[in-house]
Amino acid sequence: MGKNERFEKIYSQRGMSVMEIWVDKETGVNYVFHASGYAGGMTPLLDRDGKPIISPIRE
Repeated sequence: MGKNERFEKIYSQRGMSVMEIWVDKETGVNYVFHASGYAGGMTPLLDRDGKPIISPIRE
């Protein structure tokens, strides 16, 4: 993987399915990725108020 990739994986849980959290390094928005078998999907990770979780951007 190159140094200039936009997304960074910060959490991974594996078993029968995959659950990962990815951070967009340009916006700080967190995304959750879930995959099971041949299906998978990614969506913004939301707080209890329905707002996206945003991490501080590292330079």
